[in-house]
Amino acid sequence: MIETPYQQQLETEIPHQVDLALQEDLGGTNASEGMDVTAELISEDKIATGKLLTREDAVICGIDWFNAVFHKLDPSIEVEWFCQDGDKVRAQEKLCELRGNARKILTGERTAMNFLQTLSGTATTTARYTAELKGTSCKLLDTRKTIPMLRLAQKYAVYCGGGHNHRIGLFDAFLIKENHIISAGSIEQAVKKARQLDRNIMVEVEVETFAQLDQALDAAADVIMLDNFSIDDMRTGVAINQIHSHTAKIEASGNVSLETLRDIADTGVDFISVGALTKHIQAVDLSLRLEL
Repeated sequence: MIETPYQQQLETEIPHQVDLALQEDLGGTNASEGMDVTAELISEDKIATGKLLTREDAVICGIDWFNAVFHKLDPSIEVEWFCQDGDKVRAQEKLCELRGNARKILTGERTAMNFLQTLSGTATTTARYTAELKGTSCKLLDTRKTIPMLRLAQKYAVYCGGGHNHRIGLFDAFLIKENHIISAGSIEQAVKKARQLDRNIMVEVEVETFAQLDQALDAAADVIMLDNFSIDDMRTGVAINQIHSHTAKIEASGNVSLETLRDIADTGVDFISVGALTKHIQAVDLSLRLEL
């Protein structure tokens, strides 16, 4: 696993996520109580070897989840990897080989590949976006638009794809949006209250107009998100920020695509946040072939 600031929490989550996924597939109240009725057709002591291939170019992510599935079912199953998380692989490339009890390998293959193909899909999508930003100082950020219960897993996949993580959840940064501003009374009041609650947590304000941008700068927000600004208005927003007595980091968000990404970066914004990294993903096509 690539080292991240939340690695310890992630390592704690993986066994729990695997347990729930196996329980979903096998029935019962836990993985050890469930049953794969089709695998019962195979002799109990049959040993199999298998190789996992990718059918398309991809960035790999999710090896620890894949391994954890088979370790949970049968710790004696051996998995030998020929790549690591974050590696770019080509179609038809062999990713790993397995050897062990045929029943257990067959039982675990879909759950293991579900984790790997989904997280690799996130990493692969992220890599496509980050490639468009090559040569700029702009950083690609993810969002909270993640698959439920896979928040850290997908944010880890974004990291493997070369992206950067925005806030993990609602607890580690203030992100003041329209309804927060309305409820607090003003941008100034919202930022002031945030500073009173915790001066060590980043304060970001989402703005929709130049007037709100001025207010967020006057309030000394750490980061200001330009929500659905046009390219020209982004350039203007960056220029306003540069001449203000308080300079914030500028984030662009809304209607971002691969086609518009570079133009947005060239406006001078510091960050571009993209919900599609974790929301509009396509699983990587994988194939596991067994030999008995």
